[in-house]
Amino acid sequence: MYFSLFQHPLTEEEIHAFSEVASKEQIKKELDELVKDKVLFKINDFYLFEDDKSQVNRRLSGNQMAKDIQEKANNVSKLISKFPYVEGVGISGSLSKGYYDEEGDIDFFIITSPKRLWIARTFLILYKKVFLLNSKKYFCVNYFISTNSLEIDEKNRFTATELTTMIPMYGNGSFHSFYEQNKWVNSFLPNKTVAEGLSKINPIKKPISTRTVEGVLNTKIGDWLDSFFLKITYKKWKIKFEKLEEKHFNIALKSTKDISKHHPLNFQRKVIKRLNKKYDELKEKHNIHLEKEHA
Repeated sequence: MYFSLFQHPLTEEEIHAFSEVASKEQIKKELDELVKDKVLFKINDFYLFEDDKSQVNRRLSGNQMAKDIQEKANNVSKLISKFPYVEGVGISGSLSKGYYDEEGDIDFFIITSPKRLWIARTFLILYKKVFLLNSKKYFCVNYFISTNSLEIDEKNRFTATELTTMIPMYGNGSFHSFYEQNKWVNSFLPNKTVAEGLSKINPIKKPISTRTVEGVLNTKIGDWLDSFFLKITYKKWKIKFEKLEEKHFNIALKSTKDISKHHPLNFQRKVIKRLNKKYDELKEKHNIHLEKEHA
């Protein structure tokens, strides 16, 4: 049901991976019953809530496009890893789930050194604005955390799904610490393992120019500059998104010394809201009760 929000049908294997049920046999049995009762439909190897083959075709096409764009994503990940104070680079969003289309972009999750998050972020944003003409198509850097704050505050099905599907690309131990501090995802997705991704992380190798910049900024100048970039960015966002309620602003555009999120549409909240609405529809149509999610 969660993936149906994105018109992304799942295979039996994937349904088991994203479920809380240990037994694959039980999953198979219940899927057969749901198909028999026409709660679900099965098209080829995919299960979905609508008898709509176009969703299957869309997914297969998106899977192929994801494979085609992966080399580009790999190259951009490597580039980001060379920037000052970047300690980890991961691919998130739809591409991390093996899907990509012409309307999509490549989302990156970035771990930075402590007390230098806003310097790292500013360098990357300036690169995007100057050299990519502010295009985020292949360079969407909208979520940063520092090694001082690796535990994700918002613990729900959305964030659990994003964490377990993320593809760690570059890092020198930061992602191992990240997943160690976010073991709460097991309460949502106990069958989803991240071990395979951790074993394939590329080491970060900083060029001399980056090490030189870091050497200059590993001083009180760097302390001041990081605080300055945080202050002006926060002020800019408060003005630009003044209509956003404070409680939603603090989640969608969280701006602290150790966290920077730029999700002005508050996609997380919208997904959870839509999912709860589908739960209500399921209860009304099939008398199946599911516990509501929280954002």
